Amino acid sequence: MILPIYIYGQPVLRKVAEDITPDYPQLKELIADMWDTLAESEGIGLAAPQIGKAIRLSVIDLDVISDDLPEYKDFRKVFINPHIIEYDESNTDTSEEGCLSLPAIHEKVVRPTRIHVVWDDEQFQHHDEWIDGYLARVMQHEFDHLDGKMFVDHISPLRKQLIKSKLRALIQGRYRCGYKTKPVRK
Repeated sequence: MILPIYIYGQPVLRKVAEDITPDYPQLKELIADMWDTLAESEGIGLAAPQIGKAIRLSVIDLDVISDDLPEYKDFRKVFINPHIIEYDESNTDTSEEGCLSLPAIHEKVVRPTRIHVVWDDEQFQHHDEWIDGYLARVMQHEFDHLDGKMFVDHISPLRKQLIKSKLRALIQGRYRCGYKTKPVRK
């Protein structure tokens, strides 16, 4: 089932999400719905707060960009209870980011190129890895959602001031996008 994506201004996007256990109600169905929603919205990542759930769950599909980045061919993963343990600040990269919860807003964001992450997969097998490159950026973006943060929190105060009217328009429900959404108000 395709779920509506919560738009900037929705309170759930600012909550710190909670870890879940294997007995979380209808977890398999929720993950399937997140995959459907991600595909419909043509995104590469989706975190549970973006569909109104304050839980530590995210799906990432980099296969959709594998024509440009062939190393991510067939990369589709579920991340349950992910936590970034450490950021390797010795090397950073600036790249433009967008977000399904912030339609039509794109800004340059500086992020570390290497992070230490722990998470569980769909079978609740634990993973503890250092991740680098583009995947590290995507993980930071998606896992920020689980900590109540969004990519616009990483831009300069000047840039944020310059997009203030766009952010206000999102809160007021004045935006267009090609996927199902749940605005703050219409």
